[in-house]
Amino acid sequence: MVDAVAAAGGFAANADQGQQNLARVVVDGEQLVIPEQGVAPPLGSAAAGGGAGVGWGQGAGGAAGSGGASGAGGAGGGAVPLVNVNTADQAALETLPQVGPALAQRIIAWRTANGRFTQLDDLKNVTGIGDKTFEALKPLVTI
Repeated sequence: MVDAVAAAGGFAANADQGQQNLARVVVDGEQLVIPEQGVAPPLGSAAAGGGAGVGWGQGAGGAAGSGGASGAGGAGGGAVPLVNVNTADQAALETLPQVGPALAQRIIAWRTANGRFTQLDDLKNVTGIGDKTFEALKPLVTI
């Protein structure tokens, strides 16, 4: 992540650098959201342990530079952000309907053992996620 931030021109002056794990490996197409100091990262964002998308941190504290937008931006219209099942931590997964601590741990354990989810249907391979649960999760998650 430190290389991605550097390639984007570094942190904005008001970016909350303390919310970032600069040693974390980022994947192609991942959106890095770096909030302002004192502002919580959007649920589902890489800074919050989830998130997906393309571009560089869109948010008031986003990284500036050739990679993309900085300054005002981010989610609009009150849309509910998707939870990225490949990067979300336990707390972010538990915000999903029908996902409690045990199921969140099983999702994390599955991706640790098997690698990234490559399609949403892979969630059905997690013990405890059947067709009914999958249908409830499908519109709320991304990979």
